[in-house]
Amino acid sequence: MGIYLVDADTEEWFGGAVAAALDEESARRGLPPCLPPPASTASFEEKLIPPMDTFGALCRELLAPEEAAGLLDWTELVPVPFDGVVELPIPSTYGDRTVLFSAHRLLPLAQRLAAVLELPEDLPGDGFRTMELSRWFLDFEEEPQTLAGRTGRWTRDLPAAFYTAMYLRAAQYCLRQGRPLTYC
Repeated sequence: MGIYLVDADTEEWFGGAVAAALDEESARRGLPPCLPPPASTASFEEKLIPPMDTFGALCRELLAPEEAAGLLDWTELVPVPFDGVVELPIPSTYGDRTVLFSAHRLLPLAQRLAAVLELPEDLPGDGFRTMELSRWFLDFEEEPQTLAGRTGRWTRDLPAAFYTAMYLRAAQYCLRQGRPLTYC
């Protein structure tokens, strides 16, 4: 059990109330609708394991208040460029509203955090294998000696590094595949 960040089921998502409301909001803002992506075998799934406290503190330290709020409060990540968040009065998995955030906005925020944390060049997750980042960071938690020889601020705050890496890879996946991501 637990909370996972996963790619949304394409048929269910694009045939549902959230996609319809997003299309209405996009039209109101003069943006094109969010179209279903082409068929793909790629998938995204990461388990939210460590506490988010230090990641939230990092966001509040380095990002503007509205950036941190958007980054920390969304329930659906979408491949549509818009500023801020789109709040919908549609229940989400974990609340009475759905908050959409643009992967176009998440990517540069995650890149800024990654640069400050000095995330390593060999950061996994680019191949979109299920739980690749989760397993990689768990290995460091379970066997701290594997951090020997690694440098960067990320080695001193693995939870913040995990969430930064997860959001970086989530934004990249969402934009490359054209698929929304959601929590379940």
